[in-house]
Amino acid sequence: MNKRGLGRGLNAIIPTVVAQDAEAASEIAISDIVPNRFQPRRVFDPEKLAELADSIRQYGVLQPVVVRKTVTGYELVAGERRLRASQMAGRKTIPAVIREYTDAEMTEIALIENLQRHDLNPIEEAMAFRKLMTEFGLTQEEVAIKIGRSRSLIANIVRMLNLHPAVQEHVSRGTLTIGQARPLLALEQGEQQVEAATMIIEGDLSARDAEELVRRMLAAPKSKRKAKAQERQEVFLAEAEDRLKLLLGAQVKIKPGKLKSKIEIEFNSMDDIERLIETLAAPLQAAATKPVKALIV
Repeated sequence: MNKRGLGRGLNAIIPTVVAQDAEAASEIAISDIVPNRFQPRRVFDPEKLAELADSIRQYGVLQPVVVRKTVTGYELVAGERRLRASQMAGRKTIPAVIREYTDAEMTEIALIENLQRHDLNPIEEAMAFRKLMTEFGLTQEEVAIKIGRSRSLIANIVRMLNLHPAVQEHVSRGTLTIGQARPLLALEQGEQQVEAATMIIEGDLSARDAEELVRRMLAAPKSKRKAKAQERQEVFLAEAEDRLKLLLGAQVKIKPGKLKSKIEIEFNSMDDIERLIETLAAPLQAAATKPVKALIV
């Protein structure tokens, strides 16, 4: 398919139709038009549709929709909000421009039309961007040029698709903003992302607060591991102290330190010191007096 037209903007493919255009619009029965199969938009604001329907009742459809001919009637190319609002307004027909497009052109037009008009929620945008890149081989830079946004914005929005589906749903509904949701990408576990999203929504946390929450959640496992290691060390030292107390017959205290550690042995008299020395020296003396077997050559 030829993408050069899209590079010049959507009007290179879907011109704005006004009364003096050479290409006249036709009144087509709404019942003969089926929705665009390649429409990336899934959510239509009921209040905005109602407002548009009121405007259509009063002024009519000011800009025709674009359709393509099918075997049984017509398929919508662009203008689904106008088509839905016209149905709500009770209209039987709608002005339409009939054009010829392939399925591939239909897909790209539907995506870029919605993206240029900011008609999609962030997740729908992310899916549209990804589709342009995976199915049409466009780079992030080329997508950015076609819809008039920065490459970094494209990259950041596409990353939203790495979020857990439940979190994506919050972003789609607007209960989470991109700023609130973006920090959740640092959490590798989907369950953690959902937990954090719930805390952000219930606590009405700002984007900065969300970043701090994620930092705390990431630090928590390290703290738990450190506490576990500390607990194991304390158990070991307590057991070592008990064994030394039994061996020496005295109170023993092990004091761990960062660089050096100490073992403190209590005594009450010089006799205690003599006894401790004898106890500690006994294994050495036993080893020194142990007979050595002669080697017979």
